[in-house]
Amino acid sequence: MSQRTPLYEKHLESGGKIVDFAGWEMPIHYGSQIEEHHHVRRTAGMFDVSHMVVIDFNGKQVRDYLRKLLANDVARLKIPGKALYSCMLNEKGGVIDDLIVYYLDDTHYRMVVNAATRDKDLTWMGKQAEAFDVSLSERDDLSMIAVQGPEARAKALKLLSNDERQLAESLKPFFGVQLSQLFFARTGYTGEDGFEIIVPSDQAADFWQALLDAGVKPCGLGARDTLRLEAGMNLYGTDMDENVSPLESGLGWTVAWEPTERNFVGRDALEQQRDAGNVMRFVGLYLETRGVLRGHQKVICEDGSEGEITSGTFSPTLENAIAMARVPASTGDHCEVEIRGKRLPARVVKTPFVRQGKILIEK
Repeated sequence: MSQRTPLYEKHLESGGKIVDFAGWEMPIHYGSQIEEHHHVRRTAGMFDVSHMVVIDFNGKQVRDYLRKLLANDVARLKIPGKALYSCMLNEKGGVIDDLIVYYLDDTHYRMVVNAATRDKDLTWMGKQAEAFDVSLSERDDLSMIAVQGPEARAKALKLLSNDERQLAESLKPFFGVQLSQLFFARTGYTGEDGFEIIVPSDQAADFWQALLDAGVKPCGLGARDTLRLEAGMNLYGTDMDENVSPLESGLGWTVAWEPTERNFVGRDALEQQRDAGNVMRFVGLYLETRGVLRGHQKVICEDGSEGEITSGTFSPTLENAIAMARVPASTGDHCEVEIRGKRLPARVVKTPFVRQGKILIEK
């Protein structure tokens, strides 16, 4: 049975087209996915991400537990509110999920994980917690709204008191702060500035309406996907999963190898893959002719080796087809993509394609 977030009625009021997403009834768009995409790039849009899972971790050994659980190292978090992006791996080095964890104090961390992986994440976390003095609390009393775009912070800050506004306004990227009952984090999934705001579920609809009144446009999951792909951000289950390591998914930067004595889950498998060399590359593709790039299309490299597109779309900002792909280490600057039996030329580029409204590749 599909679930609904506390904002479901607000989506209907705004004309949202509802689809099933990971067992949730969510808006794919409110009329025009393209317009919503441009709105985020140019002004400010907001997304209901209340289907994502907020988990609080408490206990004397919570730091040690998270250093074992995650490939990135929470010991890097020294200042309350600082956030860290990480993968959570299985013993084979595959990605169980990617997530953000916040350091609140020495005995309290907060994590946000994906909706589609909720059950397996909680089961895995619970199993790993058995050896530690730590408690896990799924915060199903909380909802989350992402406000993104060059004008997003200014519009969201209008909803706060003077004292709260000063605290939220001073937040650096990848930091969060508790403001009374609201948790403001300067994070996002669009390549634009903004906040991800955690709000009590019984206040979510009123807060959403206040953002509407402040001129923030509601946006659906369709625009969120094209925005994140332009920003070169991975989607779990599409660009990586339990059978693929961070090293093959463009996420090697999230693996903290030092200190060498930190034995996080999956470390041995990752070290073996790293030391063996010839790891598949994760790259961006820019189609050099007309066509549509989609996941699972075959990529043929100049030396005849093959790879595969993981995510593909038409980029509204670039007005061209783009993709992310997993390709052999030998891949050069050009390749071909097989589309409906035809081979079309594509250029291999570094991601992101777009960040902070700026096109970062040569068109």
